[in-house]
Amino acid sequence: MQAVAIIGIGQTKIDEQWDKSIRQIAVEAIHAALKDAGRETADGIFVGNMMSGIINSQNNLGPLVAHWAGLKVPAVKVDAACGSGGAALRSGLMAVASGELESALVVGVEKMTDRSPHEVTAALATAADADYEVEMGVTFIGLSALMMRRYMHEYGWKHADFAPFAINAHANALHNPYARLHHKITLDDFEKSVMIATPINLLDASPIGDGAAALYIVPADSVRGRTRILIAGSASATDTIAFHSRREPLFLAAAYQSATEAYRQAGVGPEDIDVFELHDAFTIMSALSLEACGFAERGQSPRLGLDGSLTPTGSIPVMTRGGLKARGHPVGATGVYQVVEVVQQLLGECGETQVPEARIGMAQNIGGSGATIITHILKRE
Repeated sequence: MQAVAIIGIGQTKIDEQWDKSIRQIAVEAIHAALKDAGRETADGIFVGNMMSGIINSQNNLGPLVAHWAGLKVPAVKVDAACGSGGAALRSGLMAVASGELESALVVGVEKMTDRSPHEVTAALATAADADYEVEMGVTFIGLSALMMRRYMHEYGWKHADFAPFAINAHANALHNPYARLHHKITLDDFEKSVMIATPINLLDASPIGDGAAALYIVPADSVRGRTRILIAGSASATDTIAFHSRREPLFLAAAYQSATEAYRQAGVGPEDIDVFELHDAFTIMSALSLEACGFAERGQSPRLGLDGSLTPTGSIPVMTRGGLKARGHPVGATGVYQVVEVVQQLLGECGETQVPEARIGMAQNIGGSGATIITHILKRE
C-alpha cells in the first residue's frame, strides 16, 4: 500500500441554503477542491452522505454528483450515519493507496433544512437500533442524555463543568467564515439555556445545517513542489449499534480501537497530536472521545476544559474551527469538514485560531451513538 496525500480542499458555509439543492452544494465544494489541487478531474468520487434518500428523496447520489460536477468517473455514496464523511475518506484512501485509482475526490454533503425538525429527528434516529431503540421512542438526544446523566453520577461532575466544551467551540467559530454560529457564549448563557433532555440543554447540542466539504487525494510520491499533507493513519472500528448492549456504556470502545490503530500506523501517540477535531455532537461526546483517545483518564476529561487545555493555545486544542457545536453538523459532511480543518491547521491557514507550529493533527468521526468510529491522523511534511 502506498502513502496518500491531500492536495486540495474545499468547503461551503454551513447554513440554511434554501436556494441550493444537495447536488449544487456538493459540486460547490468539489469545484473548490479541484481548484485548490490544480486539477480538472479525478479517477473516482466518494460521496459521504446519510439522509439523501429520506430528506431529499434522492438516492444514487454518487452518479448524480459526478454528473452535476461534469466528471465522467466512477462515483459511489458511502453511508455510515454521522460517520459517513470519515467512511467516504477511508474508502477513497484505500482505493488510491492500493493503486486502483491515481486520484480521488471525497465529498461529504448533507442538506437537512428542507424538512421539519420532527422529520429530521426521525431521519437521524434511523442510525440507532430500529427494533430496540427507535421503536421505544428514543432519539440521539435522549441517548446522549442518558450517557451524560450516568457520567455525572459516576464521576461527580456538575452540568456546568461541561460548559467549557461549548464555550471554546463558539469562541473558535467566530473566526471561521464557514461556520454556522458566530456568537460567543458565557457560562451564564450555558447554565440558563433551554433544557432539551435533562441534563442536556440547547448549548450542549450541535446544530444541523446544509453544507459540503471536499478533499482531493493522490499518491504521496506524486506530490512535487508543495507542502505534503500525508494521511499517516486511518482506522475504522465498530461497536454495538444499540447503546444498551455495550459492556461499558461510558467508554467509546470503537473510538479507542480506531485511535489506537491510527496511532500505530502513524507511529505517534496522544502526546504527539497538535490538534484534534473530535466529534462534539453533544458535550458528553467530547468528554468520552478525549478519554477513549488517551488524552484524559476515565471520568476526568471535563478538567481539560476547565483548565484551558482545549483552546488553540492549550495542550490539546480541539474544535479549533468551531467543531460540530458551532461550525455546525450537516451529518454526512461532518467527517470531511473535520479533515479539511485539520489540513488548514497544518498549513497555517487558521488565523486567530491557529495552533502554533501544528504538524500532526487528528480527526475522529462518529456514526450513531458510537457504533461506527473512524480516526484519521495527518502529518505535514
